[in-house]
Amino acid sequence: MLRGGARVLMVEPDEVEVEATLLAGGYRCGACVEGRLRPWGFARTRRLRDRGREVEVRPRRSRCGSCLVTHVLLPTVALLRRRDLVEVIGAALQARFVDGRSRAEVAARAGVAVLTARRWCDRFVARAEQTRVAFTGWAHRLDPSLGAIEARGSPAIDALEAIGVAAAAAGRRFGPAPLWPFAAGASGGLLLANTKCHLPSPA
Repeated sequence: MLRGGARVLMVEPDEVEVEATLLAGGYRCGACVEGRLRPWGFARTRRLRDRGREVEVRPRRSRCGSCLVTHVLLPTVALLRRRDLVEVIGAALQARFVDGRSRAEVAARAGVAVLTARRWCDRFVARAEQTRVAFTGWAHRLDPSLGAIEARGSPAIDALEAIGVAAAAAGRRFGPAPLWPFAAGASGGLLLANTKCHLPSPA
């Protein structure tokens, strides 16, 4: 939840598609569940970094027609309270934990300060078990025929494996989609939030 009581709903990056879905009443309220979201202006513009350049995102704001709770429709290219595209952050996590790159190398590839890259990695490690459990749940929800996800040797790598398996299951069910926007959406934008913010569970 954002300051001021607004909720966040992760949506596809295509602004035209989001607008059409919103006008058609295609988004359910996350507060009362029964209500449908309607247009309610825009949230502040965000400038997200993409390896040295900036991408401007202006999230749509909406309001439930039943309970009147407002929601910010955040595109899945972003994470809550992070200035960089989720693709950039995801690539950095993979480079650090799978490829074994140093923090300096990770930061240089992402176009950020070493301290920023370290914070991403530290936060991911701090909530690695919660991430593994949440995405394992998504994987089995999306593909009930899946067996156990094999452990890979460290909490961070196990969490990344669960994200990858869940994304692959989503691809088989709904068609191919980028890995890290899927992770942003499935986590409700909370992939690198503080450890008190629980990741959403598959319904």
